[in-house]
Amino acid sequence: MAAAKSTKGTIGILTGGGDVPGLNPAIRAITIRALREGYQVLGLKRGWAGIMELVRDKEADNSDNYIHLTEEIVNKSGRTGGTFLHTSRTRASHVPKEYVPDHLKDKYKKKINDLTEEVIKNIEFLGIDYIIPIGGDDTLSYGVRLYQEGLKVIAIPKTMDNDVPGTDYCIGFSTCVTRTINITNTLRTSAGSHERILVMEVFGRYAGYTAMLPTMAGAANRCVIPEHDFNIEKLTKLLVHDREMNPSKYSVVLVSEGARFKGMDEMVYQSNEKDMFGHAKLGGIGELISQKIKEISSTYNKGKQVDIINQQLGYLVRGGDPDAIDSIVPMAYGNLALDLVLKGIHGRLVVLRNGRYDNAPLDVVTSSKKLIDVKRHYNVDRYRPHYKSFEFQPLFIMTGSM
Repeated sequence: MAAAKSTKGTIGILTGGGDVPGLNPAIRAITIRALREGYQVLGLKRGWAGIMELVRDKEADNSDNYIHLTEEIVNKSGRTGGTFLHTSRTRASHVPKEYVPDHLKDKYKKKINDLTEEVIKNIEFLGIDYIIPIGGDDTLSYGVRLYQEGLKVIAIPKTMDNDVPGTDYCIGFSTCVTRTINITNTLRTSAGSHERILVMEVFGRYAGYTAMLPTMAGAANRCVIPEHDFNIEKLTKLLVHDREMNPSKYSVVLVSEGARFKGMDEMVYQSNEKDMFGHAKLGGIGELISQKIKEISSTYNKGKQVDIINQQLGYLVRGGDPDAIDSIVPMAYGNLALDLVLKGIHGRLVVLRNGRYDNAPLDVVTSSKKLIDVKRHYNVDRYRPHYKSFEFQPLFIMTGSM
């Protein structure tokens, strides 16, 4: 065993998938509470990659794979964005041959390899009693696999898309919505000055929450989401009308990166290269929609084309410091995880449901999909959020877990 056992045991923390503001506050909350309760805390680096690539030898240099966490270390980063433990999109059950660690290449020679056996042995080597992954449904789905193999796993949901099943809220979502509103309000001055249509591409592979909430908040006239294939002619007509009705002669549409208009066979990808979870990197639907709107706009603008401002938000909404909600919720989630540890409970996902902190079975992550309820929340004729009454609705209206 590489790490000396503390009085109560050892907790391992990792962050996987894309970075979001709120990860460091979560790491800080877990660490400080755990240390004060008598546990030792290890930060596992680069998501599942750090523990997968570890060398089980007391003399080996595994400093790139894990770190002993202290209050001093986590306090330095606890109020900042990103993750000081770093991250990756590693899926240890589906590792391409070229990504198998050098010291394991003689053992694993298939095109795709399952290194779960090595991960389990490495966790045992470090003496980890509980492992707390912080991530989206991809990262947490591997946590489900480890739980099924007998490990004690307590998961924390994180993703700007807010699409982890079982919870109303995922770390990073509020900051993403806040930034989207702020950046849209910044760019609308240019759109008004030049009398253009502003097309903003936002995150959201399968779920349209990051387009819907800012639109509901008044940041945009329209939004298009992955859950509903839209008509590009209709969208153009609506935006030209919105522009005409605006005294400043501009209009705004938010476009989820996974959105498609009728006639498209698939989403728009930056390249064909896929990560270990089978996802190619999205990007470019905003540009395609911009081109189409410009081409069609003359039909609804007295024969004159309307110029477009096209902006892909990308990392602008995932970098930097967390907002208030993404500072408070990670602190609560971290403490919820420790509450479960102290009770000897595992195989759970800490969640927010109906405005209250709670926990749910971990396998909810893989047993369902969390998407916009189009019939209930999206007006397919107006391409806008749809609502009748806010009474007894969740804080973010359409983000309630099923």
